[in-house]
Amino acid sequence: MCDTSSAAPQLPPEGEQRVVSIGDLATEAGVTIRDASIAFRRWGAFRGDPHGENNVLLVEHALTGDSDAADWWCEAIGPGKALDTDEWCVICTNALGSCYGSTGPASEHPDGGVWGSRFPAITMRDMVHAERAFLEQLGISRVHAIIGGSMGGARTLEWTLLYPEQVDYALVLAVSARASAWQIGIQSAQITSITQDPDWRGGDYHGTGVAPDAGLAAARRIAHLTYRGELEIDERFGTSAQPGENPLGPFREDGQRFAVQSYLEHQGKKLTERFDAASYVTLTEALNRHDVGRGRGGLNKALASSTVPTMIVGVDTDILYPYHQQEHLSRNLGNLLAMAKLSSPVGHDAFLVEARQMDRILRNFITLTRETPSAREVAAERGAYDI
Repeated sequence: MCDTSSAAPQLPPEGEQRVVSIGDLATEAGVTIRDASIAFRRWGAFRGDPHGENNVLLVEHALTGDSDAADWWCEAIGPGKALDTDEWCVICTNALGSCYGSTGPASEHPDGGVWGSRFPAITMRDMVHAERAFLEQLGISRVHAIIGGSMGGARTLEWTLLYPEQVDYALVLAVSARASAWQIGIQSAQITSITQDPDWRGGDYHGTGVAPDAGLAAARRIAHLTYRGELEIDERFGTSAQPGENPLGPFREDGQRFAVQSYLEHQGKKLTERFDAASYVTLTEALNRHDVGRGRGGLNKALASSTVPTMIVGVDTDILYPYHQQEHLSRNLGNLLAMAKLSSPVGHDAFLVEARQMDRILRNFITLTRETPSAREVAAERGAYDI
């Protein structure tokens, strides 16, 4: 890593969340989010040039994730691990629209109230624009790599197309080039579960003492079935009854459940205890709007224009983002670095829970970034932008 005279960015203590103001942000649809902020954490010391070669790895979280990547990806990030914080400076933001420190529906509005229903619909591109503004506030205009799975993978793809001059390499996990009709359908059903809860109140429930928890829990139950593999769920639960209950009685009763029903209800309740329903609606709608081909001449033309060396990873049992969608990415990306497959009964969440396979994939990705010409070098050859 080369040393330069550029001032190193001022970063918070390792693992401590800090919130950075990015000013007003104009959305893709033409609405202004006033006085927006982005929350982030970092691990490892910054080394190199903030405007050139450096050791920054920007990690992008999934739908209900947060900036504490060393927690939710604890087996991947840390000293001696695949994303070795003795070597790399790992930065993870909380996405715009979320509820873990970045500006979202539950945040304070500049007028002193809550954004609530006034928070606009956003897209992956809006989130990326916000993250770029955040990096500018840190004094960083280039990163070694961006790594993201699921919704984080969608943001990573958009980074490579919006700001290729600022990203040397990318790792995209378990996502597609655009939302499929099936994905929009299943995700819209989740949104409806929330918005039809009487406590939704048009999105203006904050500060009222109530929240659409029943709707959010129902949305999570639907979503969780797409995050896990059918085989895994069936092997774990089958048709077993919840202990002490009988779902095969003469009449259906709410308290007499199959074991899988109890499991899903538990997953739903857990989410209501840690996540805001309006943020869930906002981010899920953003996933519905995910389409890298929009305004770029279609999917394949957009992907072909990518200059950033990008590794694609899929899961063989993923219901939410089936493996053929990652195959489509790999066939059409303009600068495919590599492709890998996670083999697991777990389904979509495999990139979070299959630690040994992910360790191998992440270490291989880091090795490839050392051996392959960077995005800047490729772009210079193509004359895509000035360096």
